[in-house]
Amino acid sequence: METTLHRQLKDEFCDPGSEIEVKLGKYRIDVVNGKRLIEIQRSSLSSIRDKVNDLLQQGYIVDVVKPLVARKQLVKLSRKNGDEVDRRWSPKRGTILDLFDELIYFTRVFPHPNLTLIVPMIQISEVRYPGRGRRRRRRKGDFVIQDRSIVKLQEACFFRSVLDLQKLLPRKLPKEFGTKELAAALKTPRHQAQQIAYVLRKTGAAIEIGKQGNAIICRLANKRESKQLLAQKSFTRKPSFEFMHQHAQRKAARS
Repeated sequence: METTLHRQLKDEFCDPGSEIEVKLGKYRIDVVNGKRLIEIQRSSLSSIRDKVNDLLQQGYIVDVVKPLVARKQLVKLSRKNGDEVDRRWSPKRGTILDLFDELIYFTRVFPHPNLTLIVPMIQISEVRYPGRGRRRRRRKGDFVIQDRSIVKLQEACFFRSVLDLQKLLPRKLPKEFGTKELAAALKTPRHQAQQIAYVLRKTGAAIEIGKQGNAIICRLANKRESKQLLAQKSFTRKPSFEFMHQHAQRKAARS
């Protein structure tokens, strides 16, 4: 079942004249805007990794909208569709660095010359009611999520190359660094710095230059190396848009 949040994101990134929920082969595309295919992905990027990679291999231009939750308002109901009994803000806050948690599963796809990753920071309301959902056993504090919706849509960041990833890093980062230096510069726990360093290496944003004990030492890729990386993935293949004609026919038949 589509959540209010997913529908709101489609409305936000759907220009006038765009088509929604269009069938393309074995896939269903959230929004088709001209020659751009737009995928709205609230859950993990890993679940659309193969789909997006396949579309890129076919020559399509793909925008992936991956929102990150900056703040979450928890709304508790007495039961499904029942009365509201509690409303509070979760103490947990998200940041743009949470993107690296997602990119761990997307490094085989990003970067690509036909791919843009759009990352809006959002504040959401999450409506819950008591229940165990699909769990076999009930546990204390179990709940089922009834719906999610956007309370506030903040500024979105656009990622097209590894240089855009590098902009998330502090300027005071040493030219040669390991996870220890990365954690200190970002003021994050070491385990998070290890995830970030992994993504930087796997996407080509950082290049491994050696080791210091067991620690991998890296440097950031420069503009020339970034361009070479994208050039290696470039295609001359022209995608077919016959599926849009078929979509128009199906749409006319239903009306």
